[in-house]
Amino acid sequence: MNLIDTFQNLVAQVPDLIQPLIVALAAAVPFIEGEGAAAIGIIGGIHPVIAAVAGVAGNFICVALVVLIGAGARRAVVSRVGARGEAEAPEDGSRSSARREKFARAFARYGVPGVSLLGPLLIPTQFTAAMLAASGIGKTRILIWQLVAIIGWTTVITLVLTGVITAFS
Repeated sequence: MNLIDTFQNLVAQVPDLIQPLIVALAAAVPFIEGEGAAAIGIIGGIHPVIAAVAGVAGNFICVALVVLIGAGARRAVVSRVGARGEAEAPEDGSRSSARREKFARAFARYGVPGVSLLGPLLIPTQFTAAMLAASGIGKTRILIWQLVAIIGWTTVITLVLTGVITAFS
């Protein structure tokens, strides 16, 4: 049984008042996110609007925590490196370096709005938010664009899934 099946079974087994909380919890998981969690909730029998709101809330709370922690970590590293006068980069694998380069190219081309809105097509919003925070982008700017992206993608998937279910029922 995979994680998505586990969340769907859990949604079906808990009381109605708890179901949105399960959807919000699922939305905090990278690769499931708000849109996947809304789909889990809808398939589990929750009203589409409630499932979408729970998905957005769970995904955004997780992203906000990632941004706040990431920005704090960056600030600590920058102040420590600045105090020591050192500027050496940490050694890491070529795969990590390739991802960073790919992100840097996308960021240079599309900016914060584009990376936030298009990012979910390639990587989870939590990872995009962490990379933006590590780049030194302002927390408010990241959070606004991540919220726009989370609401947008969750709404699109919710409408498509609701339309498909309605068409086939």
